[in-house]
Amino acid sequence: MKGAAGPRPGLSGFCAIAIDGPAGVGKGTLARALAEALNFTYVDTGAMYRAVAYFCIINGIPPNDAGRVESGLKNLDISIECMNNAQRVMLDGADVTETLRTPEISDASSKVAAIPAVREKLLTLQRDLAAGRNVVMEGRDIGVKVLRDAQVKIYLDADIGERAGRRFAERSAMGVNADLYAIKLELEERDFRDARREHSPLAKASDAVLIDSTKMNPQQVMEAVLGIIREKTGGLHGNIQNS
Repeated sequence: MKGAAGPRPGLSGFCAIAIDGPAGVGKGTLARALAEALNFTYVDTGAMYRAVAYFCIINGIPPNDAGRVESGLKNLDISIECMNNAQRVMLDGADVTETLRTPEISDASSKVAAIPAVREKLLTLQRDLAAGRNVVMEGRDIGVKVLRDAQVKIYLDADIGERAGRRFAERSAMGVNADLYAIKLELEERDFRDARREHSPLAKASDAVLIDSTKMNPQQVMEAVLGIIREKTGGLHGNIQNS
């Protein structure tokens, strides 16, 4: 631990940790655990795209129809509230956080995420959430687009078979009917869309640390990332302002 050096906060005096990676790799599990351990605010940008997808579905807007989605954004009232260092997604004033984890919404969110107008609308919201607080933010373009000046950037990856198995276990635990082969195909399609979209594609920032978690359990990933944080910030042991 490099305690003598002290942490390296951003220009605002606060610290940002960016976690990127493909679907099903465990970004959310890692980010939530880090936020809790460090007493930082956790921001799940994927949930914001899911909220847009949910809005489209309940309003009969095809999520891949860029023109109709962009038009619908004018009536989209989305906001994020931070409670106990975690986020709640509000749509038209209603908390929809717990309704956003279905396979249908997951698939639709990848489609709306490819629409530039959606990404630009949410970009401002994401940056506002990171301003004035210590934050762990996860997504697919955090290190390269949303928080380019983040003090710590992690790119979390894993073999497609491992990711499919994790997503299968997650859905099964939620009581959702799951098919491992179908999930693998779903993730492959999601990877294709995310990596090849024209606007803010999934990418590893040049200064991000790559972690292949294929043969690692969540605790091992957590320990590895905490080590990277200590190295990058000089310890995170008391000099960073409370969020």
